Amino acid sequence: MLYSIIVPVYNRPDEVKELLDSLLAQTVKPFELLIIEDGSKERCDHLLGHYRSFFTIHYYYKPNSGRSDTRNYGMERAGGDYLLFFDSDVILPPFYFERLQAAMEADYCDCFGGPDAADDSFSDMQKAVNHSMTGFWTTGGIRGGKRVMEKFCPRTFNMGFSKQVYRTVGGFEDMMGEDIDLSLRIRKAGFRTLLIRQTFVYHKRRVDMKRFFKQVNNFGQARIWLQIKHPGSLKAVHTLPALMLVAGVLLLCASLFFPALLLLPLAYALLIFLDSLIKNKSLKVALYSVATAAVQITGYGTGFLKALWFKMILKQPLETKKNLTKLYNRG
Repeated sequence: MLYSIIVPVYNRPDEVKELLDSLLAQTVKPFELLIIEDGSKERCDHLLGHYRSFFTIHYYYKPNSGRSDTRNYGMERAGGDYLLFFDSDVILPPFYFERLQAAMEADYCDCFGGPDAADDSFSDMQKAVNHSMTGFWTTGGIRGGKRVMEKFCPRTFNMGFSKQVYRTVGGFEDMMGEDIDLSLRIRKAGFRTLLIRQTFVYHKRRVDMKRFFKQVNNFGQARIWLQIKHPGSLKAVHTLPALMLVAGVLLLCASLFFPALLLLPLAYALLIFLDSLIKNKSLKVALYSVATAAVQITGYGTGFLKALWFKMILKQPLETKKNLTKLYNRG
């Protein structure tokens, strides 16, 4: 089976180089790579020559139109039987395709997703962000953790589905939460979706606290968009950051009269600290993890509450993600 890897790229040549190196290191190479440059000023095509000797690479440059349209552009041109999606800041362990082939031969599925992890080479901040994005106490395991509080939905940092799925369901829509939307449409169409934990990737996020806040704020808004489009998709785990944010504000107000209430958020911070310390074996990463958890809860919670108010209560229409980006940049 030939896999078509589709990677949208926007001004990330350094990231593409690391991804290419990880593909070159694969123990088996049953794939072609499609790199879709989405209107980048810093192009990556000059990096590709060396790697073309080892696997097939198709490079396309197009005007900027966003990730959803760029992935769809790649799918239209893919020659493989199975379509794979990675973000440009992903690094694959060398056994990724060897394990994927074995999993498919043992139990074929129409659509799959894998988890993300932090490599030892990552910075302390990257490890802390990864802990916040993958830990049970911060996300409920919804990104493929061993303890999961909802049915797994593949996401485009590590996702694949067959050409038949694409022909039946179509591509990504220009909306917040576009990968989860597609995962839900695939499931509703009757295709089988599977979490393959052994096909994990290293997700090397280039984020500082400000960019991380913006990212998780969008995630919070996306959950409301998904509920509007897919009634019943909103689960209790998705509301927890917003509830924790509201509870935290109420606790801070109440602590003016009952100071002992401050022990509750301190206990949660200690839980995050110890969980990260055990997993990452680093005091610095554990301290950063407390800060990234606070940013995640605040960012996601405010995004969720904002979308809840404007989109569900005031019934404002859902814009396309491209228009939202224009509005954000204009402001």
